[in-house]
Amino acid sequence: MTDLTTFTAGRLLDGYRKGEFGPVEATRAALERAERIQPEVNAFVRLLPEEALARARAAEERWRRGEPAGPLDGVPVTVKDILLLAGHPTLRGSKTVAAAGRWDEDAPSVARLREAGAVFLGKTTTPEYGWKGVTDSPLTGVTRNPRDPSRTAGGSSGGSAAAVALGAGPLSLGTDGGGSVRIPAAFCGIFALKPTYGRVPLYPASAFGTLAHVGPMTRDAADAALLLDVIGVPDSRDWSALGPAGGSFTAALGGGVRGLRVAYSPSLGGQVAVRPAVAAAVRRAVERLAGIGAYVEEADPDFSDPVEAFHTLWFAGAARVTQRLGPRERASLDPGLREISARGARYSALDYLAAVDVRMDLGRRMGRFHDAYDLLLTPTLPITAFEVGAEVPQGSGHRRWTGWTPFTYPFNLTQQPAATVPVGVDGDGLPVGLQIVAARHRDDLVLRVAHALYEAGITSGGS
Repeated sequence: MTDLTTFTAGRLLDGYRKGEFGPVEATRAALERAERIQPEVNAFVRLLPEEALARARAAEERWRRGEPAGPLDGVPVTVKDILLLAGHPTLRGSKTVAAAGRWDEDAPSVARLREAGAVFLGKTTTPEYGWKGVTDSPLTGVTRNPRDPSRTAGGSSGGSAAAVALGAGPLSLGTDGGGSVRIPAAFCGIFALKPTYGRVPLYPASAFGTLAHVGPMTRDAADAALLLDVIGVPDSRDWSALGPAGGSFTAALGGGVRGLRVAYSPSLGGQVAVRPAVAAAVRRAVERLAGIGAYVEEADPDFSDPVEAFHTLWFAGAARVTQRLGPRERASLDPGLREISARGARYSALDYLAAVDVRMDLGRRMGRFHDAYDLLLTPTLPITAFEVGAEVPQGSGHRRWTGWTPFTYPFNLTQQPAATVPVGVDGDGLPVGLQIVAARHRDDLVLRVAHALYEAGITSGGS
């Protein structure tokens, strides 16, 4: 029998179009998979079986009439529990958010999915307020890696990554303030894109400000382009949203890589210690990219680690998001979040503006870099998934999650599009990711190159 949980969104839509199967069958399969994986992996805050099947039945009737509601009609999707989904509480991984209330509004990206006919399977797990690069919270506990449940799924969109990797819906909406779609996607062996800031509108605004992006988490680049075509349109609730895209991201996938100028930076100029198995898998993928027509040379971007500036902006955001809490609520917070919030509250306006200066200089440097190179390739992470329930790998000497994510957060500071593509596994069978970065507004180029890697068989799929 056909296992619909292994299909991409594109393959599901093709099957609906041809009458091979329908949205109800696909939704039931995804829900059954979600229920089966939940006890071990803990990817979901809540599942919505009745609502999902009702939307699937309506979609099936539209397909029967030959009148689909939109480009994702009947496709099962999941939503990180940072983004509003009307009719259900968005608790953000925290005991400090009251479940009672109207909860009658969709986030912009969710609203676009609803209009396109997507089927909402449920809300996926997040660390408290999405504050760190692994997914565990006082509210929902620990989310585990689909390849090895003793390892972390990464974060902060860890539930979404695990769900997609295990077939509980081919599409998910995640958020990324310092790597939060790319980190778990790399650890779980799927694709994820952090679009240019503002390409996908965000409402309510994040306390982490213009570091925070909404991005697709999918089984391949083609699905991400399809999803971005739907969600990457303006919404009046986000004053910083970009105008309409210049064209379809899906239509732009087929351009290939021939003639593109690609810089490969294996360690950001020696600043990052990368595990040998990770370095080897990434290098093999880069060499294959050169083999299909890209001009590749080793070249490092001109910046030193901006982690202190990132910490100032990130910790200040954490202080802001917890500012309203009283002593009893504060005591219930994740201890790490409580610690960085206290530090963030001590920063002055001048400290914050000094960090903004670093950020603007970094953006200028990367702008100049992309005058010479169309793309920058790096490992997504210098390591593979480590033990579950820890913010940093045991014995690493790192204090915070940013210690092991030096390739991801710089590009939140610069607001550039950046994707992770699975390119192999280490000796323990744990996935390795390749990061693709382009200049601001060149999301199409990131997706095009990632798609070329999939088409050439260079990538490895999810579990």
